[in-house]
Amino acid sequence: MSLEDGAKTAVNICMGIKKGESVLIITDTMKEKIGEALFKAALDAKAEAMIIKMIPRTRHGEEPPKPIAEIMKYVDVVLAPTEYSLTHTQARKAANRADARIATMPGITESMMSNGGMTADFNEMEKTIKKVHKIIENSKKAEIKTELGTDITMSLENREWIADDTGICHKKGSFTNLPAGELFIAPKEGTANGMIFVDGAFGKKIEKPVKILVKNGFAKEIGDDEIKKMLDKRGKYGRNVAELGIGMNPNARIIGNVLEDEKVLGTVHVAFGDNSTFGGKVSCGVHLDGIIKNPVLKIDDKIILDKGKLVV
Repeated sequence: MSLEDGAKTAVNICMGIKKGESVLIITDTMKEKIGEALFKAALDAKAEAMIIKMIPRTRHGEEPPKPIAEIMKYVDVVLAPTEYSLTHTQARKAANRADARIATMPGITESMMSNGGMTADFNEMEKTIKKVHKIIENSKKAEIKTELGTDITMSLENREWIADDTGICHKKGSFTNLPAGELFIAPKEGTANGMIFVDGAFGKKIEKPVKILVKNGFAKEIGDDEIKKMLDKRGKYGRNVAELGIGMNPNARIIGNVLEDEKVLGTVHVAFGDNSTFGGKVSCGVHLDGIIKNPVLKIDDKIILDKGKLVV
């Protein structure tokens, strides 16, 4: 696939953009070539396409300028290829509530538009995600173990698994990442306890596993000074265990870009910081995912992943 082919896949297959729909492309000075490709693909679909280029945000989860946030609420579709993620922002959440369907594409590269996760069969992946979601919905507890030493539990009571990140985003108010492919949930705050060894990626590819001790829902010890500094910039709640996610994209690869890393089939990810946009109670302006390879993932009494192999 080429960049242009990837843009057409996003517009026609993933978003299902129709003639006359209002489509807003939000990009920045670092991702403008991808933004322009999506803009052209939307024009080719005969949409009422618009493109806005902004200064890159400084971190994942930072809000876009207020005028952009406002416009997002008045269009049918938003595509956001940006350097930093707009996923966990109040602007994205408000636009979804206003019935916009949205795909964020944080850190997307031209290579990612033509390889890896964007080449998946999104319709087939959606079927698998829906199947797994049916098995684990209404679950109460998660347990993750790995041969490296990860051994952590967390409560999922009264929280909902999000199954929208399938890459198929055709319904009003729906949301996905592109490349897509995960199931995720905000664990109940204060309930996660145990040890994590992040060995896949943590905002970048990592050479040595990062050891994290979790007590009562917070990372008490973090074995990487850079990650510790990044989370601590946002205060106490930067260390909140914010998310449990399951990668579901068979074509995704660990490349050091969270957009694709967290989608890799056979991995789970535990994120720290903000979970206010998908059912949690913590709003702190940072969200950082740690990718764990080859886990045994048990949801209640059901094994979902066995050393990275999907068994349902």
